[in-house]
Amino acid sequence: MSNLLVMKFGGTSMGSAERIRVAARLTAEQSAKRPVVVVVSAMSKVTDLLLDSLRKAEAGDQADLDANLEKLSARHRECCSGLLPEARQKDAIAGVEGLISEFARIAKGVMMLGERPPRSVDEAVAVGERLSAYLMALHMEAEGMPAVAVNAAEVIATDAVFGNATPLMEPTRARAAAVLQPLLDKRKVPIVTGFNGSTLDHRPTTLGRGGSDFSASILAAALDASELWIWTDVDGIMSGDPRLVTDARVLPEITYAEAAELAYNGAKVLHPRTLAPLAERGIPVWSKNSFAPEKPGTRILPTVDAGHGPHAVTSMTDVALVSMEPASAAISGTKLMARALDALAQANVEILAFTSSSYRQSFCFLVRQAELERAREFLEEDLALELVHGYLKPIEVDAEVGLIAVVGEGMRGTPGLAGRLFTAISKHDINIIAIAQGSSELTIAIVVRRSGLEQAVRAIHGEF
Repeated sequence: MSNLLVMKFGGTSMGSAERIRVAARLTAEQSAKRPVVVVVSAMSKVTDLLLDSLRKAEAGDQADLDANLEKLSARHRECCSGLLPEARQKDAIAGVEGLISEFARIAKGVMMLGERPPRSVDEAVAVGERLSAYLMALHMEAEGMPAVAVNAAEVIATDAVFGNATPLMEPTRARAAAVLQPLLDKRKVPIVTGFNGSTLDHRPTTLGRGGSDFSASILAAALDASELWIWTDVDGIMSGDPRLVTDARVLPEITYAEAAELAYNGAKVLHPRTLAPLAERGIPVWSKNSFAPEKPGTRILPTVDAGHGPHAVTSMTDVALVSMEPASAAISGTKLMARALDALAQANVEILAFTSSSYRQSFCFLVRQAELERAREFLEEDLALELVHGYLKPIEVDAEVGLIAVVGEGMRGTPGLAGRLFTAISKHDINIIAIAQGSSELTIAIVVRRSGLEQAVRAIHGEF
């Protein structure tokens, strides 16, 4: 649609009545100029509360489940009081309680089963976004700004991988045209739930990590939007983590590829999945701060003037290094790598860095600690015979490491960068355990001891 803007508000930007008022005002400012579609997250911490409630239900803990439901209700009732005139509050609270009753019904089913079916979890956790969309739409209507809450299950079509669904773009385009376009034609603002969708036969799904941002990018692509604005609680994408680097600065522009690499390696940036639908259509993205909307933020584009050297450094601490080595020449190191990678793929484990060297054909790879147990289980199962018969040395795991990623389009073909990096780190007597760089030269990944991680990040940021 010509000149359409999609705006997404995250959990902190929807975290209270005051923040929802700001989101509504920012929406109204843009809606006066052009068509706008809004995508919202649940209020901050609500998704965690919903997931904890389902765990309580699975364990048969009725008292704690009831306590959580009361917290959920109290927070949204309080939000109603802060958002709406008294005459509208009774009906609004009834709507809130109706949505919470839907969640409670699913939780009761989980309690009866003694387990959490993935499909039921997906339906249940989407209630958080449905509540925030409902409240924002009511507030806008009360302020004379036409708006309608829309459940993304009616719009975003996905496959049936519950908990981590993938969008089906052509059916989504058709649904968006049928559901959202008529609202836009009537100059109403659709307030769409983030994070959720449904299968082609309308079974509820969720989109996994970064799901609400992903929802916004899916809709931006499906509606041929001119821009996507992601509203968070930071000024934009930074050259380094400001908690570690005192002189970190906001980057005015970066590429899709840089943003994806930063997100993949731990920065609080748009998840790589979020960027894929946008990159295909060249839709620019702004990362902006709803707490300081006057600040320009960071623009994410297909290409920018890269200059020379890296744009940013990021890091991760919740990682583990897994090392594998053949114990006998009877097993091919190349085949071992292939089987290990296949096992990790079967386990749906992301590899953050991979490196191999030496005539012994040993190799190591970095995974998130949250995925370590599953990774090890699949590796040991797939390579059980080799481990039992001593063809493969026992798998080693080092959980006291951290990952540093140095990212920048301007690193391509620039000589001397690696030397400067390693010199900056070595000045602080920090040992480098592993190094990996892809053929694109976009990222250099460095594994160090966790105790030296913060100092290494500061040293690299200072060097560049």
